[in-house]
Amino acid sequence: MKKVTKTYAGIPEKFARYDSAAVLLTSLPFDGTSTWGKGADRGFEAFLDASANMELYDIETNSEPYRNGIYLEKPLKLKDCTPEEMVSKVYKKALAQLESGKLPTYFGGEHSVSIGVLRAFAERYKKLTVLQLDAHADLRPVYDGTPFNHACAVHEAQKLANLLQIGIRSMDVEEKKYMRRENVYFAHQLMDNDFWMEEAIGKMTSDVYITLDLDVFDPSIMPSTGTPEPGGLLWYQMMQFLRMVFLRKNVVGFDLVELAPNKNNRAPDFLVAKLYYKMLAYHFERSRRKS
Repeated sequence: MKKVTKTYAGIPEKFARYDSAAVLLTSLPFDGTSTWGKGADRGFEAFLDASANMELYDIETNSEPYRNGIYLEKPLKLKDCTPEEMVSKVYKKALAQLESGKLPTYFGGEHSVSIGVLRAFAERYKKLTVLQLDAHADLRPVYDGTPFNHACAVHEAQKLANLLQIGIRSMDVEEKKYMRRENVYFAHQLMDNDFWMEEAIGKMTSDVYITLDLDVFDPSIMPSTGTPEPGGLLWYQMMQFLRMVFLRKNVVGFDLVELAPNKNNRAPDFLVAKLYYKMLAYHFERSRRKS
């Protein structure tokens, strides 16, 4: 039996053992290609520390998601990796986890960590939708001399899966040629309405992987990212959409990336800890409704 040394949200050890856990949580602490704000490799520890201060009863779903079990994997050793080496290590880890029968979840690190994860999931699920929640298009084929840059996070996924992009509000003109316009919902189109949600869900296949860059949120509530773009989504709009996705689709895994913690402002760390827990609450709500 794998020894438990630290737990997400300080949950009791009996809910954090590998054998009985329904969820795997893996830290991918890589910040090797970030181009402005640094510190995403320190995001996981800030996230864990904040999670220990949460209440574990979720009002909205009338549940305690942690009781399904959340196992904290050892963080991958990525600090000295090249971007290409990092992607290879992450891919192999994700591929192995897909055999576990558990829900694999990941925490960055900057967005390049998702490349290997998405490659593994697209290999396993032949009709996969990758739901990208992000301020940036991340569709460049190469950036700063490598295709494994955070600015290239979903370029490969576009070829391997049905890519759906939500919240985009910053991109290079060259990325337009790689964009499937009918599968993109720009941030300015989402403001003050929720009509887009039904349409977006209608474009998803049954199996969905969510890659969520925290800069999709407005910097008024999430300033601790590498590039805090103005004009992002707010909390309840995001929760409404995520709940719809989890209840209607088979979410096979997800990642949260780009938390660059600021020791003088812990609110964003707490937001991310809560976000992760809410996503689990929605996941297990679907399981309860099906049973």
